[in-house]
Amino acid sequence: MTTSNNFAPIEIRARPGQPLGMPPARFLHDYWQKRPLLIRGAFAGFGNPVAPDDLAGLACEELALSRIAIHEPKRDRWTLRTGPFAEADFATLPKTHWTLLVQDVDKWDADVAALLAHFRFLPSWRVDDVMISYAEDGGSVGAHVDQYDVFLLQGLGRRRWQIDERPDAPKAFRHDAELKLLRDFTPTHDWLLEPGDMLYLPPGVPHHGVAVGPCMTYSIGMRAPSQAELFVDFAETLAESLPEEARLSDADLTPARGDGEIDDAAIERVMRAMPWIRFDAAVGGNEKGEKRERNVAGCPGSVSTSMLRTWFGRFITRYRSAQFAAPPPRVPSETAFTQARERGAHVRRNPWSRVAWLREGRGATLFVAGDAYACSHALARLVGTYDEIALADVNGAPDLAVLRQLVAAGHFTLLRAKKT
Repeated sequence: MTTSNNFAPIEIRARPGQPLGMPPARFLHDYWQKRPLLIRGAFAGFGNPVAPDDLAGLACEELALSRIAIHEPKRDRWTLRTGPFAEADFATLPKTHWTLLVQDVDKWDADVAALLAHFRFLPSWRVDDVMISYAEDGGSVGAHVDQYDVFLLQGLGRRRWQIDERPDAPKAFRHDAELKLLRDFTPTHDWLLEPGDMLYLPPGVPHHGVAVGPCMTYSIGMRAPSQAELFVDFAETLAESLPEEARLSDADLTPARGDGEIDDAAIERVMRAMPWIRFDAAVGGNEKGEKRERNVAGCPGSVSTSMLRTWFGRFITRYRSAQFAAPPPRVPSETAFTQARERGAHVRRNPWSRVAWLREGRGATLFVAGDAYACSHALARLVGTYDEIALADVNGAPDLAVLRQLVAAGHFTLLRAKKT
């Protein structure tokens, strides 16, 4: 969120002809992407356009996007099911604590689509969809955070909404549920919404809605592509204009040492092959060790050379076909691996696992089939130079642990010790 107007009330009552309770310009100035707002009576006399049975029927359609979230309060366990559903599926649901969510209902129902006319003060291309949720008593999707603006319009029944408006509210996720649920949630506001009430939430506000009896909520969500989505799509568009013959080249190549190292000269060539990106500094320095800036006109922002190095190591070691290493059926334990080393065992590299490495100060980053491992220069050179390695040649527990990881991933095979 951007800086909020602390003097703007967080709860307001709608006025005739003003479902926001104020002119749109004031709402955009004081609340949009700044602060939550509860609007009592935003849609006075709201007539629920979709019956619960009709929503369940839509969830059975092949092309509809639907989910059911079930919460077991005693064990605090969450289950997420994805549609399309069969009618019989609803008969198996518990009496309480479940929620059906169906996205893009405005594309299926004209009366739901008509709701969007009330949001024409926003650019039409910012509106994503109207999602409808039906919940039995106690039904919820847990405390969570959305990364887009959303208007939560209460349709049928009542729902209790809690939010945490603090800028420093914790946003770490739980790891024991398919849903992205907050690990910690302490509300600063607690409201019970009646039909026609509407809660606006800007991106990043932790919130939790729980049905008080059977209820339906209409979520008018805004489209907010992530920077990653924008970058990937633009990069694909840029790539379409590049000729096939424009490639990474190394006409200035000097003899390699045969140990798989990606040296600074190679990284410089990669940078030259991507002139549309501005890098924060050149890889090497002058004779005084000073870094040289690499500015490319028209490129906002910059990419660190550290990020570039790591990306290229991962990229260049991924095999161009779909072939990949498969983990072994049994992974040797740490003890078994140590004992194998004492018996003189070797490991052999999977021919589909490409290898390269980069210097990182006194250590190295080893890249194997797109994965990165921190290790010593010695291990990086061994793996980059030889297809078969004697475990006795690997010194130190950290390097042995890395090699065991490579065996566990299927990039190397542990061979029996050779009989003398």
